[in-house]
Amino acid sequence: MSALADHQNSIYLQGLGDVLPALPTDLTKLEGLAERSLSAQAFGYVAGSAGTEATARANREAFDRWRIVPRMLRDVAHRDLSVDVLGTALPSPVLLAPIGVQSIFHPDGELAVARAAGAEGVPMVLSTASSYTIEDVAEANGDGPRWYQLYWPKDRDLAVSFMERAKAAGYTALVVTLDTFTLAWRPRDLDQAYLPFLRGIGVANYFTDPVFQKAIGGPVTAANRDTAILHWVANFGNPSLTWDDLLFLRDHWDGPIALKGIQHPDDARQAIDAGMDAVIVSNHGGRQVDGAVASLDALATVVDAVRDQATVLFDSGIRTGSDIVKALALGAKAVLVARPYAYGLALAGQAGVQHVLRCLQAELELTMALAGAANPDDLTLETLVRA
Repeated sequence: MSALADHQNSIYLQGLGDVLPALPTDLTKLEGLAERSLSAQAFGYVAGSAGTEATARANREAFDRWRIVPRMLRDVAHRDLSVDVLGTALPSPVLLAPIGVQSIFHPDGELAVARAAGAEGVPMVLSTASSYTIEDVAEANGDGPRWYQLYWPKDRDLAVSFMERAKAAGYTALVVTLDTFTLAWRPRDLDQAYLPFLRGIGVANYFTDPVFQKAIGGPVTAANRDTAILHWVANFGNPSLTWDDLLFLRDHWDGPIALKGIQHPDDARQAIDAGMDAVIVSNHGGRQVDGAVASLDALATVVDAVRDQATVLFDSGIRTGSDIVKALALGAKAVLVARPYAYGLALAGQAGVQHVLRCLQAELELTMALAGAANPDDLTLETLVRA
């Protein structure tokens, strides 16, 4: 048993002193608790999805269509979850996905997440739409591994500035989200008439950027705040981008680049042709296209298309350690977890995020071992059967 799985023993031992976990170890229960803790606007923003939320439901249902087949007498006494992904050493195949505007869940927002990730050695992927700046989050993260997620703005000079700032602050990989060049129809947000960016939340990286400030005539102040917000609106997404534009990224980022939002094998092949290092199979947790293919259902076809030419990562729908086992068995090198840690943040700040990470990784290791696997590479299609 590794230190990750030993989290289970520590919980039981604390029980001898009548000390119970502060949060549920069944992470699916965190959403209901967060709903009671957060404002209706904040909860709707994090929990909501596009349209009827059919895609978000499909993401979870897809996991239930696969069953793990435990194998016996496989010698799993010495287990190792560590993996190397895009040059980053991970204690387990788990990363924290980019989530914007985290200060609406907890005042410390991304700073608390950065501290939690640094303490656990788990990479965080910082969103362009963060409540705190690239530099402040890096400082909170300390020596922890960190990647930067780019929402590609219309202003290319601004995109270059974001990348240069991230590189200077120690972010080692670039994650480019492709599926959010415009916001989807999200009834929970629309019914609340709530878009946090228009209220000056989640725009810290824009408002502090020298290129952005130059465009509006100087630093953002109370006097020009509305002008700044309108400039953000004008620059947030770029629906005119094509595959040919990816060369621009490679010209300005000399580290690994992952494209997030890939759901079709032909798109994965085009990413490889464009020289990208990784693809992230993701439907944005169901937040962009209602009625879309479940992310897990898209995974195997993308893996088959990519083969060994690029790294395949996965997100959308992960809630448990067994979910991670299934994604790894279907060919993902690692997974990105989103809403569970956002709920942990809402409920207990840094400690809540660490609780989510410790529970997920412990359950992953125990489930993996009980399935007969000593490390992630032992998980293959033979680990699973269709339900």
